[in-house]
Amino acid sequence: MFDILKLIVDVVASLLGGVLLLRFWMQAIRVRPPSSVAQFTFQLSDWLVRPLRRIVPGMGGYDWASLIGAFLIVILATSIDFLIGRSVEFVLIKALYQFLMWILFGFMVLLIIEVIFSWINPHAPLAPFVHALNEPLLRPIRKVVPLVGNLDLSVMVAMVLLLICQKLVGMLFGF
Repeated sequence: MFDILKLIVDVVASLLGGVLLLRFWMQAIRVRPPSSVAQFTFQLSDWLVRPLRRIVPGMGGYDWASLIGAFLIVILATSIDFLIGRSVEFVLIKALYQFLMWILFGFMVLLIIEVIFSWINPHAPLAPFVHALNEPLLRPIRKVVPLVGNLDLSVMVAMVLLLICQKLVGMLFGF
């Protein structure tokens, strides 16, 4: 029964944390989302971000309230481990690990969505938005990896680098 509760909490927390991280990333790189994405993102996260902004104002052009909100969500989700007798230190370390994994997984999902758009419909309404979200990640790779027969391999290189980062984070935290 505990595993089912943990699964439900993880799914809800991942969705909400992902939206908060997306909100942070959109504002960090100054990408204006389409109205449907903006409405979904802001309606799902305003209840947490607005009160946090009173405590943690945005500085340097970054929406720190969204980032801290995502971290608070991951702490709440991992605090279930505390209920089964884990220490507070373990919960905080696992929360930090999970938070970093959410960030890396979020970048991977954005890259996969961009690839799907490029294959199916590169002129889809959301395609420029997803491309703009991925551009800061892909731009430095495109400077190093040239086109191969008109194929842009930067997305594949980025995915491999993100997978390497996941492995390194896992090794660093011992998970």
